[in-house]
Amino acid sequence: MTTSKRIITIEDPVGIHARPASAFAQAVAASGCEVTIAKHAGDPGVDAASVLMVMSLGIQQGDAVEIVVEGDDSEKVADALAKTLLATE
Repeated sequence: MTTSKRIITIEDPVGIHARPASAFAQAVAASGCEVTIAKHAGDPGVDAASVLMVMSLGIQQGDAVEIVVEGDDSEKVADALAKTLLATE
Protein backbone atom coordinates (compact mmCIF):
# COMPACT_ATOMS: atom_id res chain seq x y z
CA MET A 1 0.00 0.00 0.00
CA THR A 2 1.36 3.40 -0.95
CA THR A 3 0.97 6.78 0.70
CA SER A 4 0.80 10.09 -1.13
CA LYS A 5 0.56 13.63 0.22
CA ARG A 6 -0.59 16.90 -1.31
CA ILE A 7 -0.41 20.36 0.24
CA ILE A 8 -2.75 22.94 -1.27
CA THR A 9 -3.50 26.51 -0.29
CA ILE A 10 -7.16 27.38 0.04
CA GLU A 11 -8.01 30.50 -1.96
CA ASP A 12 -11.78 30.69 -1.43
CA PRO A 13 -12.54 33.79 0.69
CA VAL A 14 -14.94 31.79 2.89
CA GLY A 15 -12.64 28.78 3.28
CA ILE A 16 -14.00 25.24 3.24
CA HIS A 17 -17.70 25.55 3.99
CA ALA A 18 -20.51 22.99 3.63
CA ARG A 19 -20.64 22.68 -0.16
CA PRO A 20 -16.92 22.06 -0.81
CA ALA A 21 -16.62 19.90 2.30
CA SER A 22 -19.49 17.74 1.06
CA ALA A 23 -18.11 17.41 -2.48
CA PHE A 24 -14.66 16.56 -1.11
CA ALA A 25 -15.99 13.96 1.36
CA GLN A 26 -18.05 12.31 -1.39
CA ALA A 27 -14.98 12.12 -3.65
CA VAL A 28 -12.98 10.60 -0.77
CA ALA A 29 -15.66 7.97 -0.14
CA ALA A 30 -15.77 7.09 -3.85
CA SER A 31 -11.96 6.75 -4.05
CA GLY A 32 -11.80 3.57 -1.99
CA CYS A 33 -8.68 4.88 -0.23
CA GLU A 34 -8.07 5.90 3.35
CA VAL A 35 -7.75 9.70 3.33
CA THR A 36 -7.04 12.27 6.02
CA ILE A 37 -7.00 16.04 5.80
CA ALA A 38 -5.17 18.41 8.17
CA LYS A 39 -5.54 22.17 8.52
CA HIS A 40 -1.76 22.64 8.45
CA ALA A 41 0.95 20.33 7.12
CA GLY A 42 2.23 18.15 9.92
CA ASP A 43 -0.92 18.46 12.05
CA PRO A 44 -2.81 15.26 12.83
CA GLY A 45 -5.43 14.74 10.15
CA VAL A 46 -9.10 13.85 10.40
CA ASP A 47 -11.16 11.37 8.40
CA ALA A 48 -11.70 13.15 5.09
CA ALA A 49 -14.76 11.02 4.25
CA SER A 50 -16.68 12.78 7.03
CA VAL A 51 -18.19 16.15 6.09
CA LEU A 52 -18.48 17.08 9.77
CA MET A 53 -14.84 16.21 10.49
CA VAL A 54 -13.65 18.25 7.49
CA MET A 55 -15.77 21.23 8.52
CA SER A 56 -14.62 20.93 12.15
CA LEU A 57 -11.11 21.93 11.07
CA GLY A 58 -12.31 25.47 10.39
CA ILE A 59 -10.19 25.81 7.26
CA GLN A 60 -9.93 29.44 6.14
CA GLN A 61 -8.61 31.27 3.10
CA GLY A 62 -4.80 31.06 3.04
CA ASP A 63 -4.56 27.81 5.04
CA ALA A 64 -2.19 25.26 3.49
CA VAL A 65 -4.08 22.00 4.02
CA GLU A 66 -2.45 18.61 3.79
CA ILE A 67 -4.22 15.67 2.17
CA VAL A 68 -2.78 12.21 2.91
CA VAL A 69 -3.97 9.26 0.82
CA GLU A 70 -3.23 5.62 1.61
CA GLY A 71 -4.13 2.89 -0.83
CA ASP A 72 -3.79 1.67 -4.38
CA ASP A 73 -3.35 4.44 -6.95
CA SER A 74 -2.69 6.92 -4.11
CA GLU A 75 -0.86 9.34 -6.44
CA LYS A 76 -3.77 9.53 -8.86
CA VAL A 77 -6.34 9.75 -6.04
CA ALA A 78 -4.35 12.49 -4.25
CA ASP A 79 -4.20 14.56 -7.45
CA ALA A 80 -7.92 14.10 -8.09
CA LEU A 81 -8.86 15.01 -4.52
CA ALA A 82 -6.69 18.14 -4.58
CA LYS A 83 -8.39 19.22 -7.81
CA THR A 84 -11.82 18.47 -6.32
CA LEU A 85 -11.12 20.63 -3.29
CA LEU A 86 -9.82 23.55 -5.37
CA ALA A 87 -12.58 23.25 -7.99
CA THR A 88 -15.34 23.65 -5.41
CA GLU A 89 -14.08 27.01 -4.26
